[in-house]
Amino acid sequence: METLEGQKVVVTGGSRGLGLGIVEALIAKKAQVTVVARDPERLAEVSRRLGVKTVRGDVTDEKLARSVLSDIRPSVLVLNAGVAPPMGPLHELSWENFNRAWEVDVKAGFHWIQEALRLPLPRGSRVIIASSGAALNGSPLSGSYAGAKRMLWLMALYANDVARKLDLGIHFQAIIPQQIIGDTALGRAAGEAYARGKGVSVEIFFAGFGAPLPPHKVGDHVVSILTEPRYATGVAFGMKGDHGIVSLDG
Repeated sequence: METLEGQKVVVTGGSRGLGLGIVEALIAKKAQVTVVARDPERLAEVSRRLGVKTVRGDVTDEKLARSVLSDIRPSVLVLNAGVAPPMGPLHELSWENFNRAWEVDVKAGFHWIQEALRLPLPRGSRVIIASSGAALNGSPLSGSYAGAKRMLWLMALYANDVARKLDLGIHFQAIIPQQIIGDTALGRAAGEAYARGKGVSVEIFFAGFGAPLPPHKVGDHVVSILTEPRYATGVAFGMKGDHGIVSLDG
């Protein structure tokens, strides 16, 4: 995609945090964005401020995925929605809390990826799947979060294999922020929990990652992945404040 101008884009979980940063970057490139999320107040605010279309619903609902993709037929789909994992060591979590990231993040990814393949999306479409650095290094205070994010990364690989076999011309890519992002509610909560465990201030903890990676910068990186030829064929891309985008393939 040489340009995003006029491209139809759907972003799940795009009303706050990293998703909102991605939406803002897409709007800056004149894409036609539809945001899918649960919170009606946040959806109303993002619609008022950015002029995007919105759909309220539960992203884990396969019927919602089917109807949104069938109605809009986007050329770009960004799967960013996820649950804030409970923070606590393994022995203090219930199974229900431990498993939440699988029941929301992975379940949502599963349904939307399936529908992108089944519909299918238009030839030449791109699907961006938000994973996490936890998929590489683990996350001992957030239950199944690390495993769930690794599964989403693997699902990008699985989906590309299906798309090739069916000759759909759809490319799936995973983005992996390699540091906790303190400018989001999820990242702040995680940072505070890990800082307490290390006995340091949250400011010192975040400083250990080097340069920050705010949501708007993640959005800029997503735009680059979608529009720059050097990122057109890769699958997994790490992101860090200090070094920008790096390939994690191979």
